[in-house]
Amino acid sequence: MFRSGSLKARFIILLVLAIALVVLDLKWAKMNQTRAYLSLAITPLQWLVDTPAQVADELSDVLITRTQLIEENRQLRQEALLLKRKVLQVSALTAENVRLRELLNGSQRLANDVTLTELIGINPDPFQHQVILNKGSEDEVYVGQAVLDAGGIMGQIIELSHYTSRAMLITDSRHAIPVEVNRNGFRSIALGNGSVDELELGHVPDTADVREGDLLVSSGLGGRFPRGYPVARITSVTRDPGQTFATVKAKPTARLNKSRHILLVDLSEQQPEPLPLAGELVAEEADAAAQPES
Repeated sequence: MFRSGSLKARFIILLVLAIALVVLDLKWAKMNQTRAYLSLAITPLQWLVDTPAQVADELSDVLITRTQLIEENRQLRQEALLLKRKVLQVSALTAENVRLRELLNGSQRLANDVTLTELIGINPDPFQHQVILNKGSEDEVYVGQAVLDAGGIMGQIIELSHYTSRAMLITDSRHAIPVEVNRNGFRSIALGNGSVDELELGHVPDTADVREGDLLVSSGLGGRFPRGYPVARITSVTRDPGQTFATVKAKPTARLNKSRHILLVDLSEQQPEPLPLAGELVAEEADAAAQPES
């Protein structure tokens, strides 16, 4: 600043002017009014200088507010999903509670000990109607044990491991179960035909008193299934004058493709016989039917 004479002179002038203003501000009463006018004159300049900072602050607030709104919106969506999941869980638990109550009512009909188990898998083979349960030999499950749900008999255990077991459903084409018509006691054999919602009665005479809507219950023959428990309801009876036997079809009362909680009935004291083939069971029932009743 002091290398040039003109700059030095300017500095001295500004210094003298500043000292003079300080003195006037202290000694002259009207300097306050003058300062007010000067402040008024430079107000637009101050506003102009301050505008970028205000704009930056406003933009910052807007951006922060938008970010907060986005975050709050995300949190609210998550909470909404969690609440929906809880609602679905409550609905599922309610339905499960109803099923368990039905299952409990079903177990009260049985005089034997029962074990509650759960379905954990199904056989993917469409020609084998089998399910996997979460109880095995460690839980005293045995081969041939009857499997039921709240609606009726589902099938029987055919294979065991330590902690799981495999059950064959009554609709499997290899399965047969002795039944009787609940209305009049007529006995027959309900055979699986590979359809998950249909059974057939084997060797029903054309003159047999069976009607559509009749309830079929387990007869208890062979000691494998508990007697008097629902198996199926007759859906159709077809009589052909040229045939010796009528074609009788029935729908299982058990929810074979829906039940998850299942009962295992302990009939071990009755020492069930080895699992019979469908043909052997039909022949056995035919021989029993041929003997006169006392």
